[in-house]
Amino acid sequence: MTVVGEHAAYAIQTWGLTKRFGSQTVVDGIDLAVPEGAVFGFLGPNGSGKTTTIRMVLGLIQPTAGRSHILATDVSRWGDAALHRVGALVEGPAFHPYLSGRANLARLDVADRRADPRTSRVRVDAALDRVGLLAAAGKRYRAYSPGMRQRLAIAAALLMPRELLVLDEPTNGLDPQGTREVRSLIASLGADGATVLVSSHLLSEVEQICTHLGVMREGRLVAQGPLAELRGGASLAVLHTTDSQAAARVLAELGATAVTVEPATNPAIVDAAVSTVRADLGTLEPEKAVAALVHAGVGVRGFQCGAQDLEDWFVALTGEGFDVSG
Repeated sequence: MTVVGEHAAYAIQTWGLTKRFGSQTVVDGIDLAVPEGAVFGFLGPNGSGKTTTIRMVLGLIQPTAGRSHILATDVSRWGDAALHRVGALVEGPAFHPYLSGRANLARLDVADRRADPRTSRVRVDAALDRVGLLAAAGKRYRAYSPGMRQRLAIAAALLMPRELLVLDEPTNGLDPQGTREVRSLIASLGADGATVLVSSHLLSEVEQICTHLGVMREGRLVAQGPLAELRGGASLAVLHTTDSQAAARVLAELGATAVTVEPATNPAIVDAAVSTVRADLGTLEPEKAVAALVHAGVGVRGFQCGAQDLEDWFVALTGEGFDVSG
């Protein structure tokens, strides 16, 4: 797990953050570090502690132990100094169904004591335009599609300039079109320089838009860092062979690490005798590995080399499957 210093450039940082409900520990001493400017995917199965962590970070609930900073500010002591620079969507949007999108945002804008009422219309229309809803601004909220409703919720978070956006399951319950709309919006917000934390259980969503990842399992943060670094570089080898034990031995002798043998999962391979051997080649050239395997008499049915599949990586960390739709 990444070790971070208190004065590093992180938009969100926690130390030993813990939450217990009675005898149950929901979040267990996590040290989260979200770099400034990152689109940070906060991954984990349902019930792993993601939303509870977000609620503690935003000051919505108090931690049992530990502390957290947002934009270098201790939220428990000086929350007002930081939270006005943060936009958040936690546990779904809530709007008046019989009001238009513009009227709903106007009500929220009036409630912000930092907002100048003389420029409210300008802010509301700018936020609607940012999420692609300006043409539907006069339509009642109840007539919005699920994707439009999520985009309106993100517009509400953008009424004032925000340095950090925290979005908890922003595509939950959306159809493929709505998911694409919200995903594209999140990517554009990150490209504009905002730090975005996206809590999600959709691997395809995270892989397409995020630069960094944090993975929760049973209340613990089991990994975090840049996406490319966590998945590994181009040194992961996947070998299909009927001589799995011999192949594993040859690769280990060549200096490969993390050598594992498992049943073949490639649907193109129907031979029950074929196994899959995975290994991190490190600096070993793939061509030399294949030549050594053939020279040792290992029957090579297939050989691939590249970055680790995100789903395989997650399963290796958490020991369970994951929703890859979206």
